[in-house]
Amino acid sequence: MPLSSSRVRASFFWPQFVFGLLHLALSSPMIYLALGLPLLMRQHGWSGLEIGLFQLAGVPAVFKLLLAAPIERAPDERATPAHQARRYRAWSLALGAGYGAALLALAGVSIHSARAVLFALLLACVLLATWADVPVSALQIRVLPPAERARAGGVRSAAMFGAAVLGGGVMLVLSQRLGWSAPFYGMAGLLALALALLPTLRMDGAGEDDGGARPSAETGVQASPAAWPALLRGFLAQPGAWRWLALLSGCFPLVGAAWVYLKPMLLGQGFAAEQVAWIVGVGGGALGAAASLLTGLLAPAARLPASLPRATWFGAAALAALAACLACQASAAWLIAASGWLACATGISASVAFGLMMERARPACQAADYGLQASFFALGRLALMPLAGWLLDGAGSAALVAALAVASAGMAALAGRWMDALARGLAHRNKERIQAL
Repeated sequence: MPLSSSRVRASFFWPQFVFGLLHLALSSPMIYLALGLPLLMRQHGWSGLEIGLFQLAGVPAVFKLLLAAPIERAPDERATPAHQARRYRAWSLALGAGYGAALLALAGVSIHSARAVLFALLLACVLLATWADVPVSALQIRVLPPAERARAGGVRSAAMFGAAVLGGGVMLVLSQRLGWSAPFYGMAGLLALALALLPTLRMDGAGEDDGGARPSAETGVQASPAAWPALLRGFLAQPGAWRWLALLSGCFPLVGAAWVYLKPMLLGQGFAAEQVAWIVGVGGGALGAAASLLTGLLAPAARLPASLPRATWFGAAALAALAACLACQASAAWLIAASGWLACATGISASVAFGLMMERARPACQAADYGLQASFFALGRLALMPLAGWLLDGAGSAALVAALAVASAGMAALAGRWMDALARGLAHRNKERIQAL
């Protein structure tokens, strides 16, 4: 007798929980290093230039495709999907262990250590976290069936908001009360727990809903050692691939940029630092996580292409509302409401983005395809942030958010125009699965 849909969903609760915990453990230290550490540096007399130069440690996120290449190298046509899943798991455990060691090494130094030592350890953390994200995400795509991937996008987005609360709030308080080392020990412990749960996932059923796809010339992965240019060409050969990468680079960083700069903008509106922490860090994080999970539950994979323009229009409306509140010097209640709308829009956009990234990954090379898409996602974000900061300094917060709203509306119109091409690309992927059965 076939399993009911509710029983099938229940059978994947544990994998979704494990992957959500893994993404939380991988992301929390990055949030702390990006948002919490600069505050500590400032407290100890670091210049703005020194703090800015340390942010260059985030550059490895742009090169996820290159980092994915060794993970996808030398596939064997005789290997089963379960073998591929075990390879992803082995890479996840090895890189996660290295990441944990780097966090413990940071716990062993202090804010007063040599700048070169701190930068080297920070760079090692970012590199290993960025690298570990590739096999973890590839394993998530491999283990979960297509019907669960939209929900997985929501879980991942919610984990990112949870990381913002944990790394951007809780760990910062911990450092103030217990000292420099405490946050790093705590985050290393969380990572160890998540990695310890990874072997509990079943690998024998991996890939069943992808038709048991194996490496082939059609997917761009050869039986001989594969080079990343071949993987890139294979991904770009899919219908609508270029348009999807353009939307991935342009749609989602717009609300993300407003979310990053929301804290200083609220400070400029007269809110106290602790109020901003509660409004954005705790309240906004909770709203973003809830919106992410609901999007994953209510937007199945087949509807993700149609969800993209809707999510982008929703984000454009949130940006326009926030811009109006800032321009009119609205009351605290209106600013808080607009901030909550932006938090929901950010969560919805991230959930749709991660869901589509999973759907776009080909069965035989999830790591490479995820790495390529993540590189474009990071590139769009890194390119926009300096421009947004320059506009904030030169024209003010209302002008910045208004410009982001206009750009988001343009991207929403483009996403609506290209929706059919995106749907054809996913239909092509589903046809590959059916032919492989």
